[in-house]
Formats: sequence, C-alpha cells, structure tokens
Amino acid sequence: MRIAIPVWDDKISPVLDTASKLLVVETDGQKEASRFEIYLDERELTRRCVRIRGMDVDILICGAVSRPFWSMLAASGIRIIQDIAGHPEDVLEAYLKGNLFHSGFLMPGCKGHRQRYGKDDTHKTCPRGRTRKRTGKEFDPNF
Repeated sequence: MRIAIPVWDDKISPVLDTASKLLVVETDGQKEASRFEIYLDERELTRRCVRIRGMDVDILICGAVSRPFWSMLAASGIRIIQDIAGHPEDVLEAYLKGNLFHSGFLMPGCKGHRQRYGKDDTHKTCPRGRTRKRTGKEFDPNF
C-alpha cells in the first residue's frame, strides 16, 4: 500500500491544494518498506491529480482539501483522509497502528455538523464548510 502525506515546514501541509512537497511511503502490512519525497510543481489541480495518481498512491492523508480537488482524487481511486494535522512521522505511525483518529491529530474546527450538497441544502453547515463529523471516517461528499 502506498500512503502519501503533503509536507510543509516539517508538518502536514495545512492545505493539500497548494502543497509543494509530498512524502510517499510504501508499506508492507504495518511496516514501512520504502519512502521518497517529490515536489509538486503543478499548479493546476487536474495535473496535480494526474501526478499523484501516477505514483500509485492508495491513501492520501492531508489537512484541508478543496471539494473539486477531493472529487478528482476520489474519482481516480485514491482514498482521502483529511483534516489531519501534526508531524508527518507521528501521523504515519499513528495511522499504521490504527489509532490516527483517536490520538489528537484532527485539525481544530467544526464539531458534529454535516452539510449536504445539492438540491436540498437546508442542513446545518459549519463556518469552515466541512462536510463530515469528527469521527475519523473518510470524507463523503454524498452524505
């Protein structure tokens, strides 16, 4: 499995859309097999998505991500775990141990609100526009 984490200044980049460096870790079960870093110099989101998909990334752990970029990545088969903050090594270790969502790595922000996009937009929304609860579940724009 390949895990990608956008890195900025020795922490997870707060916004994936503008991240300039990506740590890519190949795992074998719960152990790291190899790693490399790449620079993302593509500014256009579609090109950025193609580049990330071209590295055969299975899971992308990130901070904030725009809905259009999330949709592109998800459509290309990448699982996105967003709203994560902290040191990349600590986040990776917590993910591999299965306790990423129970260990204080969630970004501060919305609590317990969901937003439904589409015709029925009457649900509560949070100021930051988040669309999932802080339960550690993956973002689902169709919920």
